[in-house]
Amino acid sequence: MKTFIFCNFMWFLIAIAGYFLLAIVFILDKLIVQKSVSKPAVYTFYSTIIMFGALAVLPFIGFDLLVGMDWLWAVISGVAFGLALWTFYLAVHHGEVTHIGPFNGAMVTVFLYVLGWQFLGEKLSGLQMGGIVILIFASLLLSFEKSRKHNGFHIGFWWAILSGLLFAISHVSTKYLYGIYPFWTVLTWTRAATGLVGLIVLLSPTVRAALKHIKAKPKTYARRHAGWIITADKIFAIASNLLIQYAMAIGVVTLVGAMSGLQFVLMFVMVLLLTKLLPRVFKEYFTKKEIAVELIALVLVVIGLVFMI
Repeated sequence: MKTFIFCNFMWFLIAIAGYFLLAIVFILDKLIVQKSVSKPAVYTFYSTIIMFGALAVLPFIGFDLLVGMDWLWAVISGVAFGLALWTFYLAVHHGEVTHIGPFNGAMVTVFLYVLGWQFLGEKLSGLQMGGIVILIFASLLLSFEKSRKHNGFHIGFWWAILSGLLFAISHVSTKYLYGIYPFWTVLTWTRAATGLVGLIVLLSPTVRAALKHIKAKPKTYARRHAGWIITADKIFAIASNLLIQYAMAIGVVTLVGAMSGLQFVLMFVMVLLLTKLLPRVFKEYFTKKEIAVELIALVLVVIGLVFMI
C-alpha cells in the first residue's frame, strides 16, 4: 500500500524538481534573448539544433524504432516543441518574463486540458479540476504587466498564446506515444525531431548572417559571458525537460502541465532577488501593486497544488 502511494506521489515530486529548474531556464532565456543573442530566431537555432544530440542515446536503448504512423506523431511532437520555443522567445523578447511566462503557462494548461480530454480521454476529479482552475487564475494574476514599455495586453501575449497551443500539442502527442513505447524511446525520437526546427530556422538568410557576425568583444556582462550562460541554460533545460517529461509519462499530463504555476512563483521570487541584489546582471520593473498581486498568486498556487494531489 505504501509503495502504491509513493508511486502515485512520485510524479508530483519529479514535476516540482523539473519546474524549479525550468524557472531558472526562463530567467536565463530572458537574459539571453534580450542581452546576449538579440534575435529570437538565432537563439531558437541554438536551442533546437542541439536536440539532435538525443540520438546519442540510441546505442543505450537498443536502437528502438517507432512503427507506422507513430513516426508522424513523433515529428509533430518534436516540431511543435521547437516552434513553441521559438514563439515563446518572441513573446519574452517583447515583454517581461515574470508576466509572459505565467500567461504562457496558463495557456498551456487550458490547451492541455482540452486536448488531453479530447484525444487521450483523461478525466479529472472535481478537486483536481478545482486545483487547475485556481492555478490558471493564479497564472493569469501573474501575467498582468505594467512596465516602462507596456501597460496591459500587448503583442508578446499573442505570441505566448500561440506558444501555449504548440506546447500542448507537443505534450499530448508525446503522452500518446508514452502509452505505446518505453520512455527513453519516445523521448529520444521526439526530441531529435525538434532538431528539424533548427534546420528550418537555418534556411533564413537573416539567421545565417547573424551567426556569421557575432562580435568578438561584446561590452555587456551578458554578452561577454554569453557562451557560459547559454551552456548553463541548455544543461538546465535538458534536465528540466527530462524530469517534466518523465512526470508526464507516469502521471496525468494535464495535472503536470497545470503545475507550471509553481514554476512561475519560483521564477518571480528569483527575479525579484536578482533585481534587488544584482541589477546590473538582471533587472525587471516592479510596482508595489504588482508585488502584492504576486503574493496573492503565490497563496493560490499553494492551494491549487494541494487540491491536485
